[in-house]
Amino acid sequence: MNVGCVPSKMIIRSARVVAELRAAQRFGVRPSGVEVDFPAVMERTRRIRAGISHHDSAERFRALGVDVFLGEARFLSPDRVEVGASVLRFNKAVIATGARPVAPPIEGLAAVGYLTNETVFSLTERPRRLAVIGAGPIGCELAQAFALLGSEVTLIEKDSQLLIREDRDAAEMLASALARDGVQIKLGTSVRRVVVAGDSKVLHLESDTETESLPVDQILVGVGRAPNIEDLNLESAGVAYKRTGVVVNDYLQTTNSKIYAAGDVCLSHRFTHTADATARIVIQNSLFLGRKKLSRLTIPWCTYTTPEVAHVGMHEHDVSANGIELDTYLIPMKRVDRAITDGSDDGFVKIHVRKGSDQILGATIVAEHAGEMISEVTLAMVHGVGLGKISSVIHPYPTHAEGIKKVADAYNRTRLTPLVKKLTARWLAWTR
Repeated sequence: MNVGCVPSKMIIRSARVVAELRAAQRFGVRPSGVEVDFPAVMERTRRIRAGISHHDSAERFRALGVDVFLGEARFLSPDRVEVGASVLRFNKAVIATGARPVAPPIEGLAAVGYLTNETVFSLTERPRRLAVIGAGPIGCELAQAFALLGSEVTLIEKDSQLLIREDRDAAEMLASALARDGVQIKLGTSVRRVVVAGDSKVLHLESDTETESLPVDQILVGVGRAPNIEDLNLESAGVAYKRTGVVVNDYLQTTNSKIYAAGDVCLSHRFTHTADATARIVIQNSLFLGRKKLSRLTIPWCTYTTPEVAHVGMHEHDVSANGIELDTYLIPMKRVDRAITDGSDDGFVKIHVRKGSDQILGATIVAEHAGEMISEVTLAMVHGVGLGKISSVIHPYPTHAEGIKKVADAYNRTRLTPLVKKLTARWLAWTR
């Protein structure tokens, strides 16, 4: 809420307004001019953040009857924790200390200074030249947003595609969209060192084909997050941990059966909605004798670029690695009437099913509202609803979600085998 999902969406919203105004002539509208007031954009972000911060405030939880202790916490034993001058004994505990941004070990980076998703929202002046290191969700979202807001943005990624965990078709489509909005993309490129030269921070880049120097005004690092486990004295509590976080079983118990963990401190999928889902598991399992399992969660996610990239379940490479055969159905958004009328027909709906059935194994959606659309597919997966049943659901026309129904209809057409077609033709001829 304070340094991640919420403030970034405020900046993205302002950037989308700029994009819409620049494209207004396509819709018969001639704006008199587009001028970005960057300090006002950032002030709005901070103002709205302050307005909703009470949702997670200590005062709100105290009003709900929760005793709140503020301070550095550390375990003293398997059933005691110290916070400041207070020592608390517990029957059950949960570690939910989250994660923090990390920076790659680049020579000179710390010395010259850099921004992360925890500090970028404090900017009051637009950087004329911005380097973004890391083309994951944070890097892609903010690279596009700052480019639309007027910065010269270079996005640097050591791997061969953006969003390395995502479908390659989706990543390539997003790369085209970022380039369209002015982002210079450098894939397969590493930052070897950073130095200060005059008023610039100079990144020395290296790829398979060349080396070059890139002078910028600010550097934004978005290469991942590390769990907050230092100084908790987990050894005293008998809680095992690794570099990737606290070790938990499928019920989110640590190696101390009295202590659970939830959220980024123990998960590989570090999303706010996943933290919320695991918190619910911990409450049920620790307090109400529940047996809810982490492995039973079906977790969707979305990168909020334009177009958005949303995914749930398996990718094609996941399925082939597990030896599962699949059928894939894809509908381009250019075949969805609402996307065409809105001028946002870049993208597709791609759904994987178990071969020979309509059981949904995974889906990737690239669309203007992909984050809203993916929930229909997630709901279907959680409750065992296949493409055949989705095809029977009436979707309002015209909507972007009609793309999902078109995929389901494409599956239904495959059920018309040559034999079925032949028998249907004979039946129709007989009934005339």
